[in-house]
Amino acid sequence: MKLTKLVTTAAVALAMMAGTASAKEMRIALVVKALGIGFFEAAHKGAEEAAKDLGDVKVIYTGPTDTTAEGQIEVLNSLIAQNVDAIAVTANDTDALVPTLKKAMQRGITVISWDSGVAAGGREMQLNPSSTELIGKMLIKMAADNMPDGGDVAVLSASSTATNQNNWIAAMKDDMGNYPNINLVATVYGDDLADKSYREAKGLIEKYPNLKAIIAPTSVGIVAAAKAVTDAGKIGEINVTGLGLPSEMAAYVENGASKSFAIWNPIDLGYAATEIAYNLAKGNAKAEPGAKIPMGRLGEVTLDDNTEGAMADPFVYDKSNIEQFKDIF
Repeated sequence: MKLTKLVTTAAVALAMMAGTASAKEMRIALVVKALGIGFFEAAHKGAEEAAKDLGDVKVIYTGPTDTTAEGQIEVLNSLIAQNVDAIAVTANDTDALVPTLKKAMQRGITVISWDSGVAAGGREMQLNPSSTELIGKMLIKMAADNMPDGGDVAVLSASSTATNQNNWIAAMKDDMGNYPNINLVATVYGDDLADKSYREAKGLIEKYPNLKAIIAPTSVGIVAAAKAVTDAGKIGEINVTGLGLPSEMAAYVENGASKSFAIWNPIDLGYAATEIAYNLAKGNAKAEPGAKIPMGRLGEVTLDDNTEGAMADPFVYDKSNIEQFKDIF
């Protein structure tokens, strides 16, 4: 009798332990370039949506207060000390995070990069929001579509070390041969800070009197450039285009400072990064060339020889659809 009771008690205890283990939440850290940026806040919403769909995930949304690699390294070291299950990071610098992320992987933490990539040695895979080539072509096309006679354009980017912006600008330059009447006069950097980006845009307007377009492949820079054009009374003379959020650009589409801009859906990007991190950490997929990794409601991503994959094509917003999307993100 006593033995039966002991066996029963042990079985219950084992069942409780198994139940506890199966109920344990997977902790996935979504590390962004800096807190307080609308694009990443939207990505956080997507990550929470994925966590709800998956059912056993806790999302840790974090990042530094400014867009520096040093700030991200401090955040990453804290996450390693907490022994999170997975880290999904959008990097402020391609190479600077690699040693820290290597340490994370050596301790069994799944590491992926998304949006702005980490060098291959510091992550298992990179999720690009779209194809670099398609984004570059879209950037120059949106400017050219409103410059039938050609003219001068300038680029206002994020930081000079931002991986994604540099790759998109390079792809844009590769396609500029198809627009021989368009002349790129300058590339400047606002470091994804609103006040610095505004000053840089204002400087472009003053230095290049024949400027026809400012191309800003950053959600902070494009708003700052549109404000600078509006404040300078240059609406109709200088068109602002690039990559931005409908909620932040709606007023400038409506006042004519921007004819059009593009972006992928950051909610989807945060959703996809969380789904991928989950499936890799669970062992449901392996990040290797040719692999197809599930992304929940978004299907699956296929990795190339550099273990990179593209989520979707860029989408153009203008007066015809801005009302539809400005309240979403």
